[in-house]
Amino acid sequence: MKTQIFLSSWIKRFLLEYLISTKNLSRNTQQSYRDTFKLCLPFVAKKARKQIEQLTIDEISPTAIKDFLTSLETKRKCGLTTRNQRLAAIHAFANFISLNSPEHVEWCRQIKQIPFKKAKKTLITYLEKPEMDALLNAPNRSIYQGRRDYALLLFLYNTGARADETAQLTIMDLEIANAPKRDFSTVLIKGKGNKLRRCPLWQNTTTELLTLTGGRPKTEHVFLNRCGQPLTRFGIHTLVKKYAKQLIKDYPALEKKRVSPHIIRHTTATHLLRAGVDINTIRAWLGHVSINTTNIYAEVDLEMKAKALAHCEIAPTKQKKSWREDNNLMSFLEAL
Repeated sequence: MKTQIFLSSWIKRFLLEYLISTKNLSRNTQQSYRDTFKLCLPFVAKKARKQIEQLTIDEISPTAIKDFLTSLETKRKCGLTTRNQRLAAIHAFANFISLNSPEHVEWCRQIKQIPFKKAKKTLITYLEKPEMDALLNAPNRSIYQGRRDYALLLFLYNTGARADETAQLTIMDLEIANAPKRDFSTVLIKGKGNKLRRCPLWQNTTTELLTLTGGRPKTEHVFLNRCGQPLTRFGIHTLVKKYAKQLIKDYPALEKKRVSPHIIRHTTATHLLRAGVDINTIRAWLGHVSINTTNIYAEVDLEMKAKALAHCEIAPTKQKKSWREDNNLMSFLEAL
């Protein structure tokens, strides 16, 4: 029981037991919380003049946390979104301790009173249809690597999948229709929090994926690198940025858009919305928990706003002449 006084045992229980076993959160969430501790603990230990292993819960005081958050903004130049993300991890950790250690309920209350900062909302960036078409046409499909890259870009655009969801995709997750003209193929995507969703595949996407995965074991990942190892999410990011960079000369706007797999995800949602797909269908397509998350796409599409405005635009009316200036008596009488 005495070992529980030290912070190290609490952190191990929080990351290994609470997040994974109890909450069933994803590996990415665990790593995000881990990174918070990797930054916070050395900062607190330095202020307390102690070894990290000797830190206790009480030394993670509200003052120490506030100083840590300030250092993130001033020294590490982190944005408010990152600052709030780190604070959310600390709040979750404090809540975990209060559930298992009643004597620290007051400490938890003080930690959770540290407020989030209101961050400015940034507009969603997406690619216009010609830009997306150019990105899809960028790989050299006469070679194997180019065909793989084309299949990857097409899959991202078709499904709106995140980079991590695409990286962990296996061949057994693909459900290919036996009669393509009658049925449609689908893919099972494992999203955030291990939530599963099915997404329909275009015939073109299905054809490219079949070419890429033909004859391989069902347990293998769909997208492999040159060494035959699964592509990582970082590899997918690098691949997308490489082809986007090649297009900047013909499409200068891409330089400001900082094209990434997530930008393609935004593009999928915006293009579905333009095509008249219901917002709730798009929510399920992207794997959003709340419809409020999906509603941001309805706010950013200027083309749809312009079309909506055109429907209610008031036509200019001709100003009528004064009766003193109207020499036509019959027109004057009809106008009364």
